[in-house]
Amino acid sequence: MTKIVYEIVEHDGGWAYKLDDVFSETFDSKEQATAAANDVAARQQVSGESETIQYQDEDGVWREEDEAGDDRPDVEVRDAKP
Repeated sequence: MTKIVYEIVEHDGGWAYKLDDVFSETFDSKEQATAAANDVAARQQVSGESETIQYQDEDGVWREEDEAGDDRPDVEVRDAKP
């Protein structure tokens, strides 16, 4: 199972959540950033319909796969380490 970790960090004069090197919008408070990250994490747990997807891999080759709508990641929200 895929694991996603959103970290709550100071960013651009406020607070944000980030995944790897990608930041959310900036929020005025740490509490607002945490609430937004928890909302995103909850939405990722919602199952959907199974579908066939198409994507281009790192070599530029187009692929097609059947994806189960109930295959959801394990998501965590935490404060960034100092």
